[in-house]
Amino acid sequence: MTTPEATTGAAAAEPRHGLRIFLIWLPLAIIVDLIVWFVWYPHFPPGRMTDQAQGQQFDIAVMTVLSVPVLLFIWVYFAYALIVWRRRPGDEEDATPIHGNTRIQATWITTTAVIVLGLFVFGTVQLIVPAGAGAGEGPSPIWKPHVNQLLKVQVIGQQWAFTYRFPQFGGIETTHLELPIGEEVQFNVTSLDVIHSFWAYQLGVKADANPGVNNVAFAKPQQIGDFTVRCNELCGLWHGAMFNTGKVVSPVSFMAWANGIRDRETRAGVLITLPAYSLTYDPTQITSLGNTLKKVLGITGSPGYYYSPANPVQP
Repeated sequence: MTTPEATTGAAAAEPRHGLRIFLIWLPLAIIVDLIVWFVWYPHFPPGRMTDQAQGQQFDIAVMTVLSVPVLLFIWVYFAYALIVWRRRPGDEEDATPIHGNTRIQATWITTTAVIVLGLFVFGTVQLIVPAGAGAGEGPSPIWKPHVNQLLKVQVIGQQWAFTYRFPQFGGIETTHLELPIGEEVQFNVTSLDVIHSFWAYQLGVKADANPGVNNVAFAKPQQIGDFTVRCNELCGLWHGAMFNTGKVVSPVSFMAWANGIRDRETRAGVLITLPAYSLTYDPTQITSLGNTLKKVLGITGSPGYYYSPANPVQP
């Protein structure tokens, strides 16, 4: 028969499980967070080709660093419970009833509240500066880059291709996008037929292309290299083939490329045929573009007057 003294001694001998769990969890959390920040972070998508992409990469890294300790705590607690509190052979007794622990409850509520409110503040700041407002959410961004000169690029979605107009170079239109490094770019995204989505993954730019709507997004290229452009909104039969590539180049190479296109389209009469630059277009008013654009750009007409004759007409 157990005496009161024995019971008291057993209770006193019970280890401090909370402290054990904490001492196991803390170094693991610090080590993994350091690995995430210094080893994994530089390789997070979408990379650092533009300031927008770098900002998104930073957001992902912060969220990862915050989530790793929480996940590790769950795993450590689960593993500790399986090892220390597992049922022993021959043990048929019920566990000690638990009626709550005010200190643990207060710590849990305070910690989770701090995390949630901290993420709320962080997310709000990141929505305003540098990327959220003015990242394809509408025609009148509340945030704009503080620069005197912007390179404006109009992105026009149509079944099933993207074309790009440059109003500062006479309104030239191309099927290939090149951008100069170090210069702030303003994307004006619209559509000629159905809803598309302009997604330049490595640039960190994604904006819906809606007919009759101008969605504005900004990005400043920081690295020379190629990037991929895809439509990220189901837009019809050939949606999966609606992609191309672009390139970030030096300012000198960009000027030579843009001026070369302007000279070629001027000689071919494309600039005269193209409608006047506008933030949106009515496709019924530009039905004469087919032959000229086929000759110069290799793209022909349908509802948006631009997709390849190799693609079937959409039902």
